[in-house]
Amino acid sequence: MDKRVETSLSQRDQIEARILQCATEVFSESGFAGTSIATIAERAGISKQNLLYYYANKQVLYQTVLDQVLDQWLERMDILADADQEPEYLLRSYIREKLRFSQEQPHASRVYAMEVISGAQTYSESMREKIIPFLKKDIAVFEGWIAKGKIAAVNPTHLLFLIWAMTQSYADFSTQMCLVLGHSPLKPEDFNDAEQLISELVLQRLQCLGKFVD
Repeated sequence: MDKRVETSLSQRDQIEARILQCATEVFSESGFAGTSIATIAERAGISKQNLLYYYANKQVLYQTVLDQVLDQWLERMDILADADQEPEYLLRSYIREKLRFSQEQPHASRVYAMEVISGAQTYSESMREKIIPFLKKDIAVFEGWIAKGKIAAVNPTHLLFLIWAMTQSYADFSTQMCLVLGHSPLKPEDFNDAEQLISELVLQRLQCLGKFVD
């Protein structure tokens, strides 16, 4: 490939990445209805016309942001599929990665949460298509552990709902947490404490705490 083309592609990728990052932040702060293309363009440091060259309209940009957020979130769900590891190790890793997503990408978590809270009018079909296959795979993993006596019997679907809620709250409700804790933003030790407590609660319920030796 011609070096000039490579440079052009690299610049385009960088601009698109900057637009998506800024769009994620603005959508998480103002929601879809309260966000304008002009505001996103200003934060990204480009003109509105330039932004529309990359993304035809606000709906397309919003859909792209949600696609990126959900894909990144679903990456964490692959952890439970490692058949060579024991449940305690996998669940600790799963909880850790979910909290890392909340810590490192709070805007991404919030924009997704706002879409869900508003009824997922824009994104419900994509959610069904992407989440359900992953969820079914993880449910099968839990059912396999239960059948082998590795964990106590539990409703895997609702357990996953609870883990999602506990870990994502550290992004979606961080403002409330900061008010209670008296510091902002949340500190690394807050996430470490959350990881330890959530892991222990889940593992104690599943009666597999201490069976894995690191």
